[in-house]
Amino acid sequence: MEKKFWFETTHVDKNSGARTGIFHTPHGDIETPIYMPVGTQATVKSLTPEDLKEIGAQIILSNTYHLYLRPGSELIAKAGGLHKFMHWDKPILTDSGGFQVFSLSDFRKISDDEVVFRSHLNGEKHVMTPEKCIKIQNDLGSDIVMQLDECTDAGTTSPKDALKAVERTYSWLKRCYEAQKNDEQMLFPIIQGNIFPDLRLKSLEYALPYVRCGIAIGGLSVGEPKEKMYEILDILKDKMPQDSPHYLMGVGSPDCLIEGAMRGVDMFDCVLATRIARNGTAFTSHGKVVIKNAMYKEDFTPLDDECDCECCRHYTKAYLRHLFNTGEILGARLLSKHNLRFLLKLMEDMRQAIKEDRFLSFREDFYAKYGKC
Repeated sequence: MEKKFWFETTHVDKNSGARTGIFHTPHGDIETPIYMPVGTQATVKSLTPEDLKEIGAQIILSNTYHLYLRPGSELIAKAGGLHKFMHWDKPILTDSGGFQVFSLSDFRKISDDEVVFRSHLNGEKHVMTPEKCIKIQNDLGSDIVMQLDECTDAGTTSPKDALKAVERTYSWLKRCYEAQKNDEQMLFPIIQGNIFPDLRLKSLEYALPYVRCGIAIGGLSVGEPKEKMYEILDILKDKMPQDSPHYLMGVGSPDCLIEGAMRGVDMFDCVLATRIARNGTAFTSHGKVVIKNAMYKEDFTPLDDECDCECCRHYTKAYLRHLFNTGEILGARLLSKHNLRFLLKLMEDMRQAIKEDRFLSFREDFYAKYGKC
């Protein structure tokens, strides 16, 4: 039988342990470590697929919860799947919607069998089971599908309740595994366990028998200090399956990408880059820039003279400030494109540094210019 998914490590930095690899999928190869732009509702806000290819995107993420509510997964299936529906011919990962349901704490009820929640759009009642979660993702036709899991709040969840979520996530994983029959898709188990090392290791132990080509770390970057997240990643690093990509869910600030890659993470995603862009904030080589500030009113220099994106090649800070201060949508579009290119270029530079066994010096140089995050 033809192998449709496989992962190969291409180099391990001899000083840091960070690695490069290639994740082979039916819709193309992904060089890792990689950042995935988030197209929650079958679009990365304000950008076309052609824009995404221009800036070097290899894979994007879409959201099961949102697409289930609108326009409906059955409609997307009729359109030929998410790739055709949104005109994107590279890999797509769909998350399970578990985090979105977690965030609806006042509108959902979780049991061992299912999650009952009310739509954030109109209050309509819905039921999500592991089997339904997989069916929706089958309809969407994404390359990588995620199990339904239970995420818990960092800082307020007791070890007892975190253990319940780990056990429930494991139970749901088994049901998702049984339901997922499409060999054009790869199911990623998710490691939970909050900030408790023993529960993280237990969740990993539960997940390992179900790992075919990919595993995810969920429930981090949800309110805990970054140092605690790094501690959990350090604990998991050497115990993760090395022949599979490791995906850290919902993490995408520049420092977290660097620290995650140093701890063996291969895939990242986050809405941060485009969300702050729409509010007028840009990542640059020398730290964040809030373009609406008065200091940029007569600044006729590029946003980032080290960036090769359309925004930095053609437009000045003064013009960008003007766009935001007049409410022109072009400002949000240009900054979104820039922020994503900044992160994708950061990943390209990281991959090169790893291949040349200089990742630690690359990391040091980055912080010297960008500053601590």
